[in-house]
Amino acid sequence: MPSAKVRERDGELVIVVGDKEIVIDEETLEILQEYVRTAMPLEELARRLGLKNWVEAFEFVKAVPAWVLWTPPSFWRAQREGGKGKGEKGS
Repeated sequence: MPSAKVRERDGELVIVVGDKEIVIDEETLEILQEYVRTAMPLEELARRLGLKNWVEAFEFVKAVPAWVLWTPPSFWRAQREGGKGKGEKGS
């Protein structure tokens, strides 16, 4: 059974499932939070994330750190923008 891997690339959290890399961003967070708060089936999660099947969706969910699932998308965006701004401007 394939397993997913978590990587950090250029300050972004990336989950690698099979041959697909999914960057955790606001859109992905919204999909994940809908998944954990509703009865969304794994098949639907796979479709929305562009994965092959429910098995890949299951592996993806297992690989996502739990704290990510409960981070508000707006907070995620602010952290991403804040981190990039500081690094690029050298402040």
